[in-house]
Amino acid sequence: MALPRVLIVTPAPPGSRAGNRNTAVRWSRILRDLGCRVAIDTDWDGSPCDLLVALHARKSHAALRAFRQRHPERLAILALTGTDLYRDIRRDAHAAASLELADRLVVLQEEALEELTPVQRRKARVIHQSVATALSPAPPARRFRICLLGHLREEKDPFRIVAALRLLPGEKLEVVQAGGALSEEMAQEAKRLMRTEPRYRWVGELPHWRSMRLLARSHVMAISSRMEGGAHVVSEAIALGVPVLASDIPGNRSLLGGDYPALYETGDAAALAKLVLRAKREPRFLQKLAAAVKRRRALVEPQRERQAWKALLAELGYESSSTPARSSRTGRKLRR
Repeated sequence: MALPRVLIVTPAPPGSRAGNRNTAVRWSRILRDLGCRVAIDTDWDGSPCDLLVALHARKSHAALRAFRQRHPERLAILALTGTDLYRDIRRDAHAAASLELADRLVVLQEEALEELTPVQRRKARVIHQSVATALSPAPPARRFRICLLGHLREEKDPFRIVAALRLLPGEKLEVVQAGGALSEEMAQEAKRLMRTEPRYRWVGELPHWRSMRLLARSHVMAISSRMEGGAHVVSEAIALGVPVLASDIPGNRSLLGGDYPALYETGDAAALAKLVLRAKREPRFLQKLAAAVKRRRALVEPQRERQAWKALLAELGYESSSTPARSSRTGRKLRR
């Protein structure tokens, strides 16, 4: 029998460094390794595929709906992003409808399941994002460096760290923020902050290898997001063993652990400043954070993500890398 043909639909175009595109590329490698034939596109143009994997409930709704209308007997998986889970599925009719169109839902961390109805939860599976890296932490000796990785957009609350810096006058700190500005307003604000706060530097969008090197060469990474489905940069920090100062939202808390000692109330610059100061001045606290991060490494091991996809494919009827065992008729039965 023919190998399963998979189309991964992501709103992020080729060449984009957006998280959705990176996820699509990584999943394509995993699925090919498992024996699937895989393509990635920003929409479904009617090309033949046995399994559709759509990233983003709202932005990929049209592709998911068209695929379901044309091929009601075939299978579709929907991967839910942070904006899906914590905003769009309750505000946007298309995002909500996408959850009903999909045969399976994929979320990137355990607490995401709490945002779903009991019916939706039964068809949801958690697949943690993995990281493969040979880098080791090597922060600078003469200055305390904090890095931030991710696009500059409202959901990320990207400049909370500068507000925290202003509460720490005279402290020798260096904040390096990497990520493209998704609006001209964000770019102008970053430039303005660099003029008024000499300890802050925005370096724009970097190739992934340079972002990873920046992360490895930082004492801590800060993430101040208001919503995250399961930020890959947190997984990268876990894989490297770099301590994280994180807003206390489900996506961060679930990856780092509910008892992680450096979570702060979202938007609270004073609480973030306090964590920065402790990490800088208290070596034992920084060591405690590093140890806590390292204890989470099993979550982000590549083999774990591969096994999760293998199990999901088997659940849908693809029981080996070469033989899909489900017919169109049983595909229809699964949807009921």
